[in-house]
Amino acid sequence: MRVRKVLIMGAAGRDFHNFNVFFRTNKQYKVVCFTATQIPNIDERRYPPALAGRAYPRGIPIYPESELKHLIQKFNIDVVVFSYSDIAHTYVMHKASEIIAAGADFWLLGMRSSILRSKRPVISVCAVRTGCGKSQTTRCICDILHCKGIRFSVIRHPMPYGDLKKQIVQKYSTLKDLDKYDCTIEEREEYEPHILRGNPIFAGVDYGRILMQAEKISDVIVWDGGNNDLPFYRPDLHIVVADPFRVSHETTYHPGEANLRLACAVIINKAKTAPRKNVDMLRQNIRKVNPSAVIMEASSPITIDKPALIRNKRVIIIEDGPTLTHGGMSFGAGVVAAKKYRVKKIVDPRRYAVGSIKSAYNKFRHLDNVVPALGYGEKQMKELERSINKTPADAIVIATPVDLRKFMKLNKPAVKVDYELKIIKGPKLETLLKKYLRI
Repeated sequence: MRVRKVLIMGAAGRDFHNFNVFFRTNKQYKVVCFTATQIPNIDERRYPPALAGRAYPRGIPIYPESELKHLIQKFNIDVVVFSYSDIAHTYVMHKASEIIAAGADFWLLGMRSSILRSKRPVISVCAVRTGCGKSQTTRCICDILHCKGIRFSVIRHPMPYGDLKKQIVQKYSTLKDLDKYDCTIEEREEYEPHILRGNPIFAGVDYGRILMQAEKISDVIVWDGGNNDLPFYRPDLHIVVADPFRVSHETTYHPGEANLRLACAVIINKAKTAPRKNVDMLRQNIRKVNPSAVIMEASSPITIDKPALIRNKRVIIIEDGPTLTHGGMSFGAGVVAAKKYRVKKIVDPRRYAVGSIKSAYNKFRHLDNVVPALGYGEKQMKELERSINKTPADAIVIATPVDLRKFMKLNKPAVKVDYELKIIKGPKLETLLKKYLRI
């Protein structure tokens, strides 16, 4: 049988996982290359031999996705595997059409081909879109496990934006580990809240090896999903978070709709701040595609550390980057906090943005009065810092999960926005854990 040539489209996450689980030792296929999108500075690299395995002694090159058609023709590719998340269904099918017209097959790997099984019970927290509220949901579950005295580890969806050879398996126990692994803002946002709670957290590139390490110290595995991707481990309890500010997205984005159809329980977050008609419509949409799922409503109450610094002041607001960019939201917790604490004015930061932050406004036209906290590397973090400092305001509202004051020199007083999950309707999370995991 002829070995089929494969190209994997990705963004430094699901693509590497699909390769590791399905293709790495599969003699029927030869992965010729990856393409990269969404995340800057990950193309024009190479998936290293230490991860690629014996069949790939030179590793596997990574090219920009913009070269997709050329690569299919140059390498006579037989199969293109779409392997990234939070993408509109129409976009996925446009890519499929482009690939089919170029002569290759178009694949999406299903759960059977990409899932790993754990020896321990697995709770997975995923979403239908980026920015629905996965992080606070995961933290809430971890707090419950702590209270019950259950040993657990959090395994976070991959964000390997640096040297892949050094990121095969990463374990974070202290804040010093964030510097040890040269973490970006996006990584710090997800890891730091767990570290501060004393939650063991793993991430990296090879999720088979990561799982083996986590199982040694855990009785339960908590999968902390990224974007709206599917879990990498077969869950015993699959919780999916949905957003009433983006009604209809739960059935029009990939693979968020698949997550929704697989869910044991769906949490409608932001139920107190979204219009009630949106919450009711979202509930109806969930019922249509997953009539057996438990539906809960939740809020994420907002607090800030120094309210007096922003009350009746002109402020610049820094929101979670992915939520605003490929998540498509025009505001986040920072805007909600600004209204709650009665700021005088939210300053439009666009004219003061520099470098890649300025480029982000050109690309994501729905953004106006907030700054997306993009920090995929030292250069971009410096551009973010300069953009914030150039903007004339009395104070800064930091609504990112990580406190930017810790590693940026900001020239204005700043407040930190925090938010945690609170179930306001439906069964408690403790009830779900008892039902599905008997804990």
